[in-house]
Amino acid sequence: MQAQSSPNLTKRPWEGTGTVMRILVVEDDKDAASWLVKGLKESGHIVDLAADGDRGLELAANANYDVLIIDRMLPKMDGLALTRQLREQENKVPILILSALSDVDERVKGLRSGGDDYLAKPYSFAELLARVEGLGARKLLDPKDAKLKAMDLEMDLMTRTVTRGGKPIVLQPREFKLLEFLLRNAGHIVTRTMLLENVWDYHFDPQTNVIDVHVSRLRGKLDKGFDQPLLQTVRGAGYMIRAR
Repeated sequence: MQAQSSPNLTKRPWEGTGTVMRILVVEDDKDAASWLVKGLKESGHIVDLAADGDRGLELAANANYDVLIIDRMLPKMDGLALTRQLREQENKVPILILSALSDVDERVKGLRSGGDDYLAKPYSFAELLARVEGLGARKLLDPKDAKLKAMDLEMDLMTRTVTRGGKPIVLQPREFKLLEFLLRNAGHIVTRTMLLENVWDYHFDPQTNVIDVHVSRLRGKLDKGFDQPLLQTVRGAGYMIRAR
């Protein structure tokens, strides 16, 4: 693994913006992957990891990511082939390609394969995070992806605002991410396991009441002053935002 500068985790460019992103890292080098995933998580993001191109394609095709970070040299399917496959499937998620090949011709190949950005190794974590920020913001430029609605509740992902009946609702970053996931599944039951994996990035049950506490706070903010409750608890199953 080529040396990289250590992530500055005491100063987080995302901190205070309310922007929590779901990122897929496709990297086969265990040390590089561990370093990168650790930095992204400690910067406040939800991160999944794939160790080869086939697994990366499977995860990217079945989950809603904000940004993909794909290493160029991967087993089973290399990074450029993976990127082309995703574009052929009309997957438009922004892609940052990482590679030890840094000359102009190689960067052009990466971009022509469908990559949105190309970062040569070794790189600084601060630069990578800035590029991820730019790609994540670019994804939200498509108006049809920027707003989520359920009845009189509206979430604007570009401005990071939430309103109900025109009344602004102020949410903390985790509450915003929780509501975003519920809205993307409006009208359907969302289980505790789904929330743990997609909002808290836990792949096990920590045996705490963290979900109950956040759902209770969110319900108080969404339904206070309104006759019709939106956030429902489905006993023995999970939670649901009413779609109509």
